[in-house]
Amino acid sequence: MEYKYGKDENYEDFASGRVIYNAKGMTNFPVRLAQEIYGRCLQYSQKKSNIRLYDCCCGGGYLLTVLGFLNQDTIVEIIGSDINAEMLKIAEKNLSLLSKEGIDRRIQEIEQMIASYQKQSHMEAKKSAIKLKNLIKTHIETKIFQCDALKSINLDIKPDIIITDVPYGNIANWEGNEDNVINRLLDSLYKISSQGTIIGLCMDKKQKVRNEKFVRLEKQQVGKRKFEILKKRSVFL
Repeated sequence: MEYKYGKDENYEDFASGRVIYNAKGMTNFPVRLAQEIYGRCLQYSQKKSNIRLYDCCCGGGYLLTVLGFLNQDTIVEIIGSDINAEMLKIAEKNLSLLSKEGIDRRIQEIEQMIASYQKQSHMEAKKSAIKLKNLIKTHIETKIFQCDALKSINLDIKPDIIITDVPYGNIANWEGNEDNVINRLLDSLYKISSQGTIIGLCMDKKQKVRNEKFVRLEKQQVGKRKFEILKKRSVFL
């Protein structure tokens, strides 16, 4: 795949656990790929600014937090949900980093670690935190809530862009085979999407999308992963 939007540069400032909070069981996502998927979704979207971004399987919020930092000029609201309440606590902390108050708190935490341990890694983390703070140009609203995306998603707005990395290793906990899980998830997303909502779905290359309610706009494979960009079918019989 040729990258159009994800720049080939050093993203070490976004390394999980450096400034962005990490926790056991929390999955990360390649920063460049995340930006590429967002850029392609934005390309297909009729809206080019004031984007409301949603991730229905947000886990610890890594993907949303990274996109929030990198797309200050287009995103106005970020919403994340997950079935795991413990992961949502991390997601809330991570999304707080998108505010000046939140990133300042994180810098203070890192400074306390520097004072206690004098580790080079903490000093580098402080430099990264300051760089991330300098990316903040505007206020982005954030919201986190718990739900099982395979059953029902309660949102009071229609997201402009939905990007999610579908869990693969934990499929057994989702009751159903891989393809069935993907399509049940899409059934839930159909109900909260407008005709203009663009969905970027990232998954293991073994997983397949078979849902007649959506039109595929694009499909790309990246290593062992793939992503598909979808939108609601205008007429579904």
